Amino acid sequence: MPILEVKNLCKCFGKNEVLKGISFSLKKGEVLSIIGSSGSGKTTLLRCLNFIETAEAGQITVDGKLLFDSNVCKKQSDKEIREKRLHFGLVFQSFNLFPQYTVLKNITLAKELLEAKKGNDGLSKAQIEAQAKKLLDRVGLLEKASSYPCELSGGQQQRVAIARALALSPDILCFDEPTSALDPELTGEVLKVIKELKDVGTTMIIVTHEMGFAKNVSDKIIFMADGIIEEMGTPEQVFEHPKSEKTKAFFEKSFENIV
Repeated sequence: MPILEVKNLCKCFGKNEVLKGISFSLKKGEVLSIIGSSGSGKTTLLRCLNFIETAEAGQITVDGKLLFDSNVCKKQSDKEIREKRLHFGLVFQSFNLFPQYTVLKNITLAKELLEAKKGNDGLSKAQIEAQAKKLLDRVGLLEKASSYPCELSGGQQQRVAIARALALSPDILCFDEPTSALDPELTGEVLKVIKELKDVGTTMIIVTHEMGFAKNVSDKIIFMADGIIEEMGTPEQVFEHPKSEKTKAFFEKSFENIV
């Protein structure tokens, strides 16, 4: 059974139809890269999956649990939305770290709030910090635990953001152009962490403009254009044998980025 099933997802902003019936599935441990030109609907799709935006139509199922169904006309409470978001971890392109908190606090804050609601059944602050330090070690930044975001490079900030997303143990980790705000020399350190996450079986959805990386790390590729999935398949199918003329034209423009 797929860990994620998306069926006929539609999203409009006013009269602008941004997603026009998106459907795909993802197995546990798979990496899906979503590519396409700006304005194709990639980020909106991620925002709908993470319940930052609410789709007008469609269904979202995670691990057999129906999280969203447009046919059920029910207004969701803030609590319900927060609980559904826990299935997904989202790493933003602009890091979105809290500047007033240390690196360690940035990672532990959400977990502490979540565990506090469990009362005596929740993890202690010491246990949460121990877990956070393991995550920092995993992304190679344990020595920066007491630093503040302003003291880190962009690549380091993004690695902290990845650790923060992992702290809540999401079913699916999502990345929205994780290297777009970085200088080229800092891109490699973030992509290395993502590759290591793949190696340990982390299920991921990556919106990216890094064609070579998408080709090498992904199990599945989606090429979006004008709010639809124009092409979907393995990296070999999409990169080496594209069927759509729009896909071919996109790769011709991006050819210099493909390795």
